[in-house]
Amino acid sequence: SSLSAGSLKCYTCTLQVSNAKCQRETDCDGNAKACRTDMLRAVGLLSVITKECSLSCEGVYKDYTVAKRNISCCDADLCNRSGARGFGMSHAKVAWAVGTSLALTFLRSGP
Repeated sequence: SSLSAGSLKCYTCTLQVSNAKCQRETDCDGNAKACRTDMLRAVGLLSVITKECSLSCEGVYKDYTVAKRNISCCDADLCNRSGARGFGMSHAKVAWAVGTSLALTFLRSGP
């Protein structure tokens, strides 16, 4: 299929724990200027990935105490293919790990 003028294609997904689940090709609306990948990686546990079409996009890297966040941008068709590698953990293990880390965080920040 031919590309329509000014129409960007990006991979999109919302809050996925595996990049393999972030390979849906989406035709962005005509105003989109970039493909945006937002990855939040909890220390030692898992990554959560969101990919989308973006009107404007600025790359950002932030290192929080319990997680790192990386927002990357690119402006070519389907340029945001790569992302975090899956950690091969089952969803139950991931849920347990996240729940445990949140519980520990709250216990440490007690009165």
